[in-house]
Amino acid sequence: MKCNIKSKIIKKEQLKEDIYKFTIEAKEIVDNAKPGNFIEIRVIDNIEPLLRRPISIYNIEKEKGLLEFIVQVKGKGTKILADRKVGEELDIIGPLGYGTFEIKDYKTAAIIGGGIGTFPLYELAKELKQNTSSKVNIYLGFRNKDYVVLEEEFKNVSDNLVVTTDDGTYGIKGFAINELKKDIENGIIDKIFACGPLPMLKAVQNLAIEKNIPCEISLEEKMACGLGVCLGCAVKTANSPKEAPEYIHVCKAGPVFDAKDVEI
Repeated sequence: MKCNIKSKIIKKEQLKEDIYKFTIEAKEIVDNAKPGNFIEIRVIDNIEPLLRRPISIYNIEKEKGLLEFIVQVKGKGTKILADRKVGEELDIIGPLGYGTFEIKDYKTAAIIGGGIGTFPLYELAKELKQNTSSKVNIYLGFRNKDYVVLEEEFKNVSDNLVVTTDDGTYGIKGFAINELKKDIENGIIDKIFACGPLPMLKAVQNLAIEKNIPCEISLEEKMACGLGVCLGCAVKTANSPKEAPEYIHVCKAGPVFDAKDVEI
């Protein structure tokens, strides 16, 4: 059940030059939030920028009523948000999204993320470790060592963590999916969760379908409203006819989808 609240910023941490983690008081949202949900934040009270910014939920502390999210500065809106200070209040709507990650027992769950797509995967990994008997393998891919974040945090909620960089400046050189493939070939993966740039998600989707492994992907389409009103975050359904393609909207039906259900 979504709600619109004013949330006080109680902590702000700079993770990288342009990446910030915020901790806010948001009990009304936290009480109903699940791994995969997101929030919409009004970055400023002025007219410009008018639209809210969709932000993934990074961490939930239900007992304390706290929510954490991470912002990477990409434009005017995220720059304004990144400049907000401890003690200020944020106008937030959430939790949003119907499609969320399925938390249940797996033999070995593989969680793969790329870049800022790693952020919504932390709460998923944490809940799998705390609330199921699943073994959790995590594969995180970054452009280079300057972009590697949250390594220790993910290590604490995984049985095996692999970090890769495209140029080999940190961790294993190459793409995270290559390391996932190795474990799939060894027959130890029975579920895949993924979030990241579309080329990575497409590769994971193809791999999961080829190997017949259940897979859930979280899409990060641009959203203007986050409520299904503007219809801007449309994604084509898999196997819909070319002459009459069918679409669903990430903010309403997702952001998490079965990999077999969408065309990316």
